[in-house]
Amino acid sequence: MRRPPRVRPLHLLLVGLAVVGCAGSPVLANPPIVRPSPAPATATPSSPPDPLPVVLPHDDAPHHRLTEWWYYTGHLVAADGRRFGFEDVIFRAERGGFPVTWASHLALTDERGDQFLYAQRSEVGPQVDVTGTTGGTGGEFAFSLAGNDPSAMAASPAPVPASPSGGGPWSMSRTAGTDVLAASAAATEVTVGGAVAGAAAGPPFSISLSLADAPAVLHGDAGWIDFGPAGGSYYYSRPRMAARGTVTLDGQAIPVSGSAWFDHQWGDFISVGGGGWDWFAVNLDDRTDLTLSLVRAADGSYPLVYGTIVGPDGSVRHLMAEAFSVGVTGHWTSPRTGAIYPAGWRIAIPSAGLQVTLEPTVAAQELDTRATTGVTYWEGSQHVSAMRDRAEIGGDAYVELTGYAPGES
Repeated sequence: MRRPPRVRPLHLLLVGLAVVGCAGSPVLANPPIVRPSPAPATATPSSPPDPLPVVLPHDDAPHHRLTEWWYYTGHLVAADGRRFGFEDVIFRAERGGFPVTWASHLALTDERGDQFLYAQRSEVGPQVDVTGTTGGTGGEFAFSLAGNDPSAMAASPAPVPASPSGGGPWSMSRTAGTDVLAASAAATEVTVGGAVAGAAAGPPFSISLSLADAPAVLHGDAGWIDFGPAGGSYYYSRPRMAARGTVTLDGQAIPVSGSAWFDHQWGDFISVGGGGWDWFAVNLDDRTDLTLSLVRAADGSYPLVYGTIVGPDGSVRHLMAEAFSVGVTGHWTSPRTGAIYPAGWRIAIPSAGLQVTLEPTVAAQELDTRATTGVTYWEGSQHVSAMRDRAEIGGDAYVELTGYAPGES
């Protein structure tokens, strides 16, 4: 069997992640703690070596691994043509004898209103995972994250019944092939994209979405991504899940429909490399789905490059570095952090006869999540125009950019 390429995970937001755990230490950024204990009377059975086959729907559920996340981005349209992008993600981390640590990010892009809003939460303890209450059979997940009271974290990591903002728990679940997202961010926990640190809170917003099942796409070698000395990760996506529900903004409940891209990744890894990465998720109107990851070393070079393209007929092809090119066509400077981000790209895949041009729908889609994950990153929806063999194709896309903001962990 050919050894898989050593690629970075797509969405490795846990590089330097600093969710506060026991005694206020940055649990997710540290190696697992080894606690001394008496030798067992008999040998403890070891886990099978990685990689193992990815088995769905079984592997939709949580795993006892160092790092794991369930990650949604998507594109929603209202009856009047108003368009929204959204991000909803939950991270889970195990670190030795410490309680399980969680973080969540929620974001909404109002494309017509040129507005980007986001909120973040963290929580410590097993109570976030309510999968067992759904009657699932091992192929489901259900989370409810209320959030810790930041003012109480120094004294105790115990969670409070509800967010101190009063926004209510954020829930994420998958049952019988249907994913349900429900999260409401109160004004006191909302940040406006592009606002300087310490600016007034933004307007409250919420999402309530039901996502239909879609075929899963395994990345790397049958769903296994090899990071070399840093470990490895299991990784798959559902790139095109039909979405329907409601976005609430400015006190108005807006019925919406559209699509979502789901990523699930887990493994015994903490951080890989040191320069950041650019991640692209593109849905074209001819039902081509494309994901690319360009990973930078500390010197700015790109030692790891990886992609997957799904054809209109559902065929899956993995792309090596020489199979595509990505050129930057513009930049945006954050007034909050001073970071200079790429803001516009031209992608070419000669073997598919495909050229894709991306431009952010809103410039200020930066998230400063140092309070929960220790990083600042840019993640946002895109205007898409594509050409395949001289035929024009529309579409939707999300781009994630990390490693550009100064002072990241």
